[in-house]
Amino acid sequence: MNQQRWEGKIITLSILGVLGIAYSSLFCFEHTLTGLNYLDGIIGVVLGLYICSHPAANLVDMFFYRRGIRHPFSSKRSALLWLALNVMVLFIGGIVIFTGTTQLIGKAH
Repeated sequence: MNQQRWEGKIITLSILGVLGIAYSSLFCFEHTLTGLNYLDGIIGVVLGLYICSHPAANLVDMFFYRRGIRHPFSSKRSALLWLALNVMVLFIGGIVIFTGTTQLIGKAH
């Protein structure tokens, strides 16, 4: 994979991570996004699934299709950092899904 493609994927993962943190943090302070719990929940679940889709696809490519071997990383450290970034964004997406599900099935505040 060329350098520009790596940088694009890193930027995409970073933006998705920040978006997920912003969505989850909003509920710590405001407890609502639209004023309707079910709509907030639907937005959260869909957003969380979208956030999780990118690192999941990267991890499938890395582990099962071995694209990381065809295009080797410059070092083991860079491979571990790439793996850590994907796992972190996947975790953030899981938190967004949990937050959305909580809004979806929770009672009104």
